Amino acid sequence: YFECLNTSLSLMQQGFKWKHVFRTPLISCSRYPEGIKWKFLEHKGPVFAPPYEPLPENVKFYYDGKVMKLSTKAEEVATFFAKMLDHEYTTKEIFRKNFFKDWRKEMTSEEKSTITNLSKCDFTHMSQYFKAQSEARKQMSKEEKQKIKDENERLLKEYGYCVMDNHKERIANFKIEPPGLFRGRGNHPKMGMLKRRIMPEDIIINCSKDSKIPAPPPGHKWKEVRHDNKVTWLVSWTENIQGSIKYIMLNPSSRIKGEKDWQKYETARRLKKCVDKIRNQYREDWKSKEMKVRQRAVALYFIDKLALRAGNEKEEGETADTVGCCSLRVEHIKLHPELDGQEYVVEFDFLGKDSIRYYNKVPVEKRVFKNLQLFMENKQPEDDLFDRLNTSILNKHLQDLMEGLTAKVFRTYNASITLQQQLKELTNPDDNIPAKILSYNRANRAVAILCNHQRAPPKTFEKSMMNLQSKIDAKKEQLADARRELKSAKADAKVRRDEKSKKTVESKKKAVQRIEEQLMKLEVQATDREENKQIALGTSKLNYLDPRISVAWCKKWGIPIEKIYNKTQREKFAWAIDMAEEDYEF
Repeated sequence: YFECLNTSLSLMQQGFKWKHVFRTPLISCSRYPEGIKWKFLEHKGPVFAPPYEPLPENVKFYYDGKVMKLSTKAEEVATFFAKMLDHEYTTKEIFRKNFFKDWRKEMTSEEKSTITNLSKCDFTHMSQYFKAQSEARKQMSKEEKQKIKDENERLLKEYGYCVMDNHKERIANFKIEPPGLFRGRGNHPKMGMLKRRIMPEDIIINCSKDSKIPAPPPGHKWKEVRHDNKVTWLVSWTENIQGSIKYIMLNPSSRIKGEKDWQKYETARRLKKCVDKIRNQYREDWKSKEMKVRQRAVALYFIDKLALRAGNEKEEGETADTVGCCSLRVEHIKLHPELDGQEYVVEFDFLGKDSIRYYNKVPVEKRVFKNLQLFMENKQPEDDLFDRLNTSILNKHLQDLMEGLTAKVFRTYNASITLQQQLKELTNPDDNIPAKILSYNRANRAVAILCNHQRAPPKTFEKSMMNLQSKIDAKKEQLADARRELKSAKADAKVRRDEKSKKTVESKKKAVQRIEEQLMKLEVQATDREENKQIALGTSKLNYLDPRISVAWCKKWGIPIEKIYNKTQREKFAWAIDMAEEDYEF
C-alpha cells in the first residue's frame, strides 16, 4: 500500500493526472485472493425488539359473543392477527389454519378448552385500537416526532456502525425483526405461522478475539461467540418457520460489499467474452451420446435463453413447492409441435422463487424440442425432467468452462446486456428528461420481465391513479386557461403595439410552455405507473444490472443520477458512479 502511495505521489509531482479517482479503496489489488477475510471486527451486537406491552383494559377480545380476557402470551399472538384483520391474508384458509394452530400453542389450558373455533373469535375491537394508534402516530406533534427521531439516531450511533480493519463501516440491519405472523409469497404452505421472538440465547455473535465482545442484555447470554474472519456477517440466528439462517450484515455501501458487487459484475463481463464459445459447446452437447450431457446442455440453454434460476435442492415439505430449471418436473412443461403459428413451442408453468408463478410459451430449436421429448419418455408427471442433473453438477461443469462461472452469472449477464441493448433502442436523443426516464424504466422493465420479477398491483394503485388523473385533468384546465390568456394577450398586443404588451405576450408564452412541460411530466408518470403496476423494477436494478450501464447512460444524456438511484442506492453504487464513463460498454 505504502509503495503504491509513494509511486502515486511521485507521478503526481511529475505532472501526471489520474483517469479515475475513487473516494474509497473499493477495488484493491487482489486484497483477498482467496475470498474476503478481515483481521479485526468489533461491534455492539443487535438491537432486540421491545418487549410486549399488554393492551389497555378497555380493549376487548370476544369469543362467541362474550368478552374474554386472554393471558399475556395468547394476547400478544392475537394482536398479530388483529393488526392484519383487513388484509387479504386473514381470509385465506391455510393462513387461518396455521395461525390458529400456533396460537393455541401459546394459550393456557383453560384458553385451549374454551377457544376451539377461529370463526367465533372477534378481533374487531383490537383492530380498531391499532388503527387509532396508527392514526395518532400520524397526528403527532413536531416535538413528539423529533423525540422519536432523536432516539433512532442514538441507536444508530451506538449500534449502527462497526469497526472492520480500521474502517468505520455502516451496518445494514442492526435491529432484530419483531415477532409476528409469517406471510410468504403466493400460496405459501406456511403462511400464518408464528414467527417467534428472537432472544439473546438464539444469537451467534461474530467478532475478533481481540475486540470488545458485545454484552448481552442483563440476565441473558449469547448462544455462541465466534471469531470467523472468512465470513462478513456480524450476527446470525435461525428463524423458526423454515429453519433458514438470518444475518446482520454490513450496509450495501460498505467497502467489502462494494468490492463483492464489483467482482460480481466483472465476472459477468468475463462471461461476455466467452459466451459464444459456451453456446456453441452446449449446442454440440445436444447431440451427445450421454444422456446426462444432453440434459445438462438443454438446462443450460434454458438458463441462458430464459434467465431461469438454476433451482436448489431442498427437503420435501420444508418450503413451498417451488422449482428452478434443474428441478423442473415433467408436469411443469408441455410440448407443442405447433402453436399460434410457431413451431416447436415449450409451455412452462411452475412456481419459481418466492412462489411467483412462471408462465411462458417459448419457441425453441428443433433439437432442444426433440431432446425434451426424449427426457419425458416413460415418465410420470411428478418425475424429474432432468433426472441426471442437479445444480451442483451444472455449476461444477460451468467452473470448468470459466473460472468463477455459475448458473447465476448467466442471469446477471443477460440482465445487464438486455438493459444496455434496450437503452440503445429506446432512448430518443430529442426527448426531454421525463421521457428519457420513461425509456429507462421501459428498458428496466424488459429485464424484470426476463427475470420474472412480478408483483401484485399495490392495494392503493387505483386510488393513486385516480389522484394522478385528477392532477392531469386540473393541469389540462390550467393549460386551456393559459392558452386563452396568451391568445388574448396577442390580440391586445396587435392593438396597442407597445413594449409592455409584447412583454406580456412573452410572459404568457413562457407560462404556456411551463404548464405544457408539467402536463407532459404528469402524463409520462401515469404511463410509467400503469406499465409498472405488476412488475417489480427494484430487484433487477439493485441485484442484476451492472450499475455502470445506468450511470454511463445518465452521464451521456445529462440525466441527474438521483432520478435513477435514490440516496441509499447511490451509496451502494458509489464505486460505479465514480468509475463509469459515457462510453461504458458492459
